[in-house]
Amino acid sequence: MRTVEELAAQVDGLRGKRVLVRSDLNVPLAERDEGREITDDGRIRASLPTWQRLLDEGARVVVCAHLGRPKGAPEERYSLAPVAERVRELLPEVTVRFATDTTGESAREQAAALADGELLLLENLRFNPGETSKDDDERGRFARDLADLASAYVGDGFGAVHRRHASVYDVPRHLPSAAGGLVLAEVEVLRRLTQDPARPYVVVLGGSKVSDKLGVIDALLGTADRILVGGGMVFTFLAAQGHDVGTSLLEADQLDTVRGYLATAAERGVDVVLPTDVVAATAFSADAEHGVVPADAIPADRMGLDIGPESATAFAAALADAGTVFWNGPMGVFEMEPYAAGTRAVAEALAGSDAFSVVGGGDSAAAVRALGLSEDDFGHISTGGGASLEYLQGDELPGLQALEG
Repeated sequence: MRTVEELAAQVDGLRGKRVLVRSDLNVPLAERDEGREITDDGRIRASLPTWQRLLDEGARVVVCAHLGRPKGAPEERYSLAPVAERVRELLPEVTVRFATDTTGESAREQAAALADGELLLLENLRFNPGETSKDDDERGRFARDLADLASAYVGDGFGAVHRRHASVYDVPRHLPSAAGGLVLAEVEVLRRLTQDPARPYVVVLGGSKVSDKLGVIDALLGTADRILVGGGMVFTFLAAQGHDVGTSLLEADQLDTVRGYLATAAERGVDVVLPTDVVAATAFSADAEHGVVPADAIPADRMGLDIGPESATAFAAALADAGTVFWNGPMGVFEMEPYAAGTRAVAEALAGSDAFSVVGGGDSAAAVRALGLSEDDFGHISTGGGASLEYLQGDELPGLQALEG
């Protein structure tokens, strides 16, 4: 993939040129009395170095991104306006403009008004149906409209490179293009995970559903030495072993698949570590009655919401000798304090480890920041959980293909 430096040489310098940058600014928002508030700005901060590199060269930077899943039309709750405000706070020396549409009158006027070293953020790309359309012509028309706003393109939204969307896949075909520093760094880390990783190679998987991670589990059974399973998905594993899981999250249609994974792991010598105790509650609430119970004896009227203290200790021990660790998905409902201890134990074990540790984006990355841990204590915190998983399972990533092409 071409770098920004190589792109600058191709277009005879970036000063005075409008550069369209596809970033990933899909940040979590919470409703407050004073409006919507960003609860984790990690993806914004991760985007800054590429923007700053372009701004320092005198480029006129046009940033495009999505937020949430609007249905191809404007929705106030998905507006990127709060992101623009946060960008202004993070780049106080830079003039930061905001367009109230994607390729319409506001976007064209604001782009035309940009001066060297200024930045424009477009409104949510998914307010236009062409961004996510499966119709090549509709998607292509929107891509051409985006391309008309600039004379060069930088793909830096790693969290979206697994999507065949207009701003990710089609725009690079219309403009001289390059990969941003964030995308290049993410790809380098993933190569370290897939090409002769330091061993033992330990994978920690959490989150809610086994079905979300079928492909990556299948792939990791051929590369990992040890797989630790927590989060909501673990109850399908426990049920596959014949245990009652009460009212815990369960994907009954995946039981046979999970049994197959456990059998394959045993055949290949991959150690699958499941919790021996869980924190179970009477309801999905921080205020519900809860307590620690054996993982193989969850009461019929309770749901598991975190791994228990015995399991947290065992998981930390299983990470102690690791050479490489990939962590994707929390161990419990970490947003609620009674069910945060398991995720904290894993995060702290990784933070204190000598292993090359990769936090696979999404809720795992949010947990690290929410728990107050230093990001510097981890080898890499990814901005794209879904993209990371698809890369690890060997899937093609359209956004990377477009940049390579």
